[in-house]
Amino acid sequence: MAIGKVYLIPTVLYEESLETIPTYILDAIKDCQVFFVENEKTTRRFFKKLWKEMVIDDYTWFAIHKAEEAVKQEFLQQLKSGKNIGIVSEAGCPGVADPGQHLVSAAQQAGIQIKPLVGPSSILLALMASGMNGQCFQFHGYLPIDSLERKNKIKDLETDSIRRNCTQIFIETPYRNNSLIKDILAQCKETTLFCMAVDITGPTESIQTKTVRNWNQQIPDIHKRLAIFLLHAE
Repeated sequence: MAIGKVYLIPTVLYEESLETIPTYILDAIKDCQVFFVENEKTTRRFFKKLWKEMVIDDYTWFAIHKAEEAVKQEFLQQLKSGKNIGIVSEAGCPGVADPGQHLVSAAQQAGIQIKPLVGPSSILLALMASGMNGQCFQFHGYLPIDSLERKNKIKDLETDSIRRNCTQIFIETPYRNNSLIKDILAQCKETTLFCMAVDITGPTESIQTKTVRNWNQQIPDIHKRLAIFLLHAE
């Protein structure tokens, strides 16, 4: 029996933005028998919007969570039994700031064919629109929650950006957006560039790059909005 393959299936960043999903994604979904997903409820809803005739219960579903060892073993067993598997993140591209990377790593170690599919990535879309250095950039995920640690991290990122001419990219839990912005604007040099990319691909999308000095003249309120942040200092 042939070993199955793994499709890395992108999903939307903004629930209503189905136009950001290439048409060939549906072909990949139809070629799968099993799905390992970060959130089963939202993935099922997303698939039904793409393919109204899909019979959800005809497929086998597993939650990734932190990809515990038992999940990895089930994942590999399904592949060895000839099943094609789709991995779906909660938003954007699987394996990027996403627990699906652990399953992809297991598949790589087992020599399984992996097919990454094109879709929206907030990291790349924000970088493209920021006007910052796209030759050297680094994604840090979440900054520390502790206020002092976060402020120190911000200073470190700014110093590293100057040293390496590197764009620093990071995210935050939406309800802490405003406190992060406050710390950025207080800790960074006035000439440092800071980009706030909010609601990417949505109708309220806003991607703006300004100096810290200019942001301080009118600080936006993006409490509980989906955002990604970029910083570049010279």
